[in-house]
Amino acid sequence: MTATSPFPARAIGTWLLACAALVFLMVLLGGLTRLTGSGLSMVDWRPLTGWLPPLGHEQWLSVYEAYRQTPEFRLVNSWMTLEDFRGIFWLEYLHRLFGRIIGVAYLLPFIWFAMRYRLPGRMVFRLAVPFVLGGLQGFLGWYMVKSGLVDEPSVSQYRLAAHLGLAVLIYGFLLYGGLDMLRAGRRRYGGSVGAIMLVTGMIFATMIMGAFLAGLDGGGVYNSFPLMDGHVVPPEAMTLHPWWRDLFENVATIQFAHRVLALATLGAILALWLAARRRGSARRLSAMAVVAACQFALGAVAVVHSAPLSIAWAHQAGAMILFSCAIWAWQGAARRPRFGRRQL
Repeated sequence: MTATSPFPARAIGTWLLACAALVFLMVLLGGLTRLTGSGLSMVDWRPLTGWLPPLGHEQWLSVYEAYRQTPEFRLVNSWMTLEDFRGIFWLEYLHRLFGRIIGVAYLLPFIWFAMRYRLPGRMVFRLAVPFVLGGLQGFLGWYMVKSGLVDEPSVSQYRLAAHLGLAVLIYGFLLYGGLDMLRAGRRRYGGSVGAIMLVTGMIFATMIMGAFLAGLDGGGVYNSFPLMDGHVVPPEAMTLHPWWRDLFENVATIQFAHRVLALATLGAILALWLAARRRGSARRLSAMAVVAACQFALGAVAVVHSAPLSIAWAHQAGAMILFSCAIWAWQGAARRPRFGRRQL
């Protein structure tokens, strides 16, 4: 194939969107793994050789015995038999296996596109970024799990937030790039890119604050809405020193901040939607406004019902859908391509 070969924008766009869909599912699978308490069942990390699960009774006894040495088994799950352990092991194994599958699903087509179509260096670099970040994400996932294998049977909320945040950033990069490729040469609908970028950042910040809350199992406290046990600001908030620790280690402050961010984000999205209606370009923002309202209501339901597994998982899925709507609106409003050269 010569250097004059047509640039396969649609093929690359479809591939990026398929990988984005896999990452979306990966985030939901990770959330389910955490909610079911399965994340600490695998006590080693073998990124290249860990494709296969335990084979045979002896291997199962080996991984079970390794789990028995962890704080989670000693302090929380000492009642578990080998059969009980298998129940939590499989979900974490599938989560890690799915990550490896995503890596292969991204790397092989990337190499094929780069070699067959002689992609320009700038495009190769842009397409390489998600793969590098994906490798970093795998390491960060193990770094997170490792924090729960030492003294306490729970992972660090800092590492959990970092792990989720990087996953969402990778997803956003793939989604934006895929949409950008498929819309090559099409007219953009216009709109305030800056305002949409700001709203996207607010959605992301709300998700990260939710990760800190989840890392501290904070969904089971202050189960009233809109007040927090009868207070606008709970008296337990802002009691740690230095003050910045409150934003990351105090459940009262974190849940209050999460609620405020959610309300501010909803208000910003509705304001953006009303402004777009006056210009006659509100289709994408209408979808985002509907999802935002549903997500806010679902969050309130989760609070009132102490965040049961099904509602908490749906709330995480709603956050990812809302973030997707923001990326869709952002990409559609941009007047210049941002992902790279296109020739159709």
